[in-house]
Amino acid sequence: MTGTSDEKPMKGLFIRTYGCQMNVYDSERIRDVLRPLGYAPVDAPESADLVVVNTCHIREKATEKVYSELGQLKRMKEASGGRMTIAVAGCVAQAEGEELIRRQPAVDLVLGPQAYHKLPEMIARASRAIGDRLETEFDTVEKFDALPKTRDADGPAAFVSVQEGCDKFCTFCVVPYTRGAEMSRRVDDIVLETRSLASQGVREITLLGQNVNAFHGPAPAIEGGEDWTLGQLCRHLAKIGGIERIRYTTSHPRDMNDDLIAAHGDTPALMPFLHLPVQSGSDRILKAMNRGHTAGQYRDIIARVRHARPGIAIASDFIVGFPGESDADFEATMQLVRDIGYAIAYSFKYSSRPGTPAAEMHGHVSEAVKDERLQTLQALLRLQQTEFNAAQIGKTLPVLVTGKGRNAGQMHGRSPYLQAVHFDGPESLNGQIVDVRIVGASLNSLTAELLQVREGAL
Repeated sequence: MTGTSDEKPMKGLFIRTYGCQMNVYDSERIRDVLRPLGYAPVDAPESADLVVVNTCHIREKATEKVYSELGQLKRMKEASGGRMTIAVAGCVAQAEGEELIRRQPAVDLVLGPQAYHKLPEMIARASRAIGDRLETEFDTVEKFDALPKTRDADGPAAFVSVQEGCDKFCTFCVVPYTRGAEMSRRVDDIVLETRSLASQGVREITLLGQNVNAFHGPAPAIEGGEDWTLGQLCRHLAKIGGIERIRYTTSHPRDMNDDLIAAHGDTPALMPFLHLPVQSGSDRILKAMNRGHTAGQYRDIIARVRHARPGIAIASDFIVGFPGESDADFEATMQLVRDIGYAIAYSFKYSSRPGTPAAEMHGHVSEAVKDERLQTLQALLRLQQTEFNAAQIGKTLPVLVTGKGRNAGQMHGRSPYLQAVHFDGPESLNGQIVDVRIVGASLNSLTAELLQVREGAL
């Protein structure tokens, strides 16, 4: 006898994510918001009923990639007979809004990074051909209140958003205009989400924010009192059973307070890795960037962090070719890199973004000079990264196993210093923390031998 089912057929969802880790987290939450509507992830846009392009507006090339992607999606939509719905989310959506719809009419919905909780409503309106196709209001509080308080884990490591927006207004950056003012989540909500993830086997969380160390979230209801700092939050989350590792990104030197520095020394779960962008080693350029700190103050912060947590790995971001940058300014950046010594760093040529103060500055540097400076800086950064990785050879490190490696019988994980680590071992180790001895190193990864399987790992 053949029965009938009342279940509605699942609809295919494909999300393409550009840009930062916050966008990765946002894409995960978009998936959570759409699940009750019957959307399930698919592996390719061609088979999707809804394609969401979650965008980044930091650099011009990232924006142009979005428009190139939309051109391809337009052809897929036409091939589907119009069945496919195309939504653009994120910072390009926030910055360009109606211009994006005008430039690519195949786009059905446009929503900024503070509005993706409204996506179900927008889809419903679109299906009835009523209402606006554009949602770019800044309402971070409403977004966090509207999102599910718990979510499905996807592996042993997870992102948890704790802060959004930026009040710093660096002259080169569009984030304050696309993400809005700084806002921190309630501690109770962060704890609930983290406990849910821990119950699903998550062992490492990375706390996210545009200026994550500006966090000042309302304290737990049971305690009341003043808002908590990021240091207090890290100490509290470290007490949650199953959470063995805590990281945070991206931080700002102006918000690197004494309590957070102390937390690096008194909270073992807080990993010995700090990503603290400096952007330039020249005080003149830092002032033009409106960074609010000097190179000397940055050096002092790093010294204090290293005193609190000896052996901590330091990461940073650099921009070369900022308007007005001279040879002497660039040399000051090179000297800061030599003085600090980085485990890893990310470096870019200055990219003019419309609407930012730097775009209107005089003294723009030629592309040829930018290229030369970037190559010089990256050569030094690669040398430091290679030396840092090589220094791990012979050491025993605890590695969080995150999946299978490329070769048969090989597993992949991450060290406390965020390095990729490859070693031979059984798949049953996935999601566990194991001790390995480092036997080899390259620019981007370490190779290791499995030493000890901790109790309960098999």
